[in-house]
Amino acid sequence: MRYAFLFTALFFSSTLSAQPSQDFWSSIEKICGKSYEGKVLEAPAEDEFRKLRLVMHVRSCEENEIRIPFFAGEDRSRTWVFTMKNDILTLKHDHRHEDGTEDEITQYGGTASNHGLSTIQSFPADNFTAELIPAAASNVWWIEIEDGKSFTYNLRRLGTDRYFSIQFDLTNEIETPPAPW
Repeated sequence: MRYAFLFTALFFSSTLSAQPSQDFWSSIEKICGKSYEGKVLEAPAEDEFRKLRLVMHVRSCEENEIRIPFFAGEDRSRTWVFTMKNDILTLKHDHRHEDGTEDEITQYGGTASNHGLSTIQSFPADNFTAELIPAAASNVWWIEIEDGKSFTYNLRRLGTDRYFSIQFDLTNEIETPPAPW
């Protein structure tokens, strides 16, 4: 019995990363410069995203910042911005007008409350988001990465039925789109 416990402990300790947020970051870095098409997995029936071509472009990967423009049809106004400081990740949503100026509703998001997992990181809404968009105070975003297979962006507004999920196929790289606004 003692050996079974020891084997189980060794097995699980070898499959868990000591730095899951860094492993997650590295998974994104592996696809830096590449673009992928996505599909809506879950959204309200009337959601316009269901009708549009969805594209993400992992445009830039700096030491502490990764920028991923997200295009919905011809709208190139959105960029997901990941930053890392002391192995803690932050996700922000950078929204711009066509002339490049910031939208009134921008830079909202959250900071991971722990190191997460190497394949999933969650970002509960931060105070800035709660002040900017009071209805989004209970938002939780999470990103799932299945290395070499898929990148899934998720949003759940706790206490409501609001749930939004888009999955990008990492097995099929597409042509790089124009720069975001």
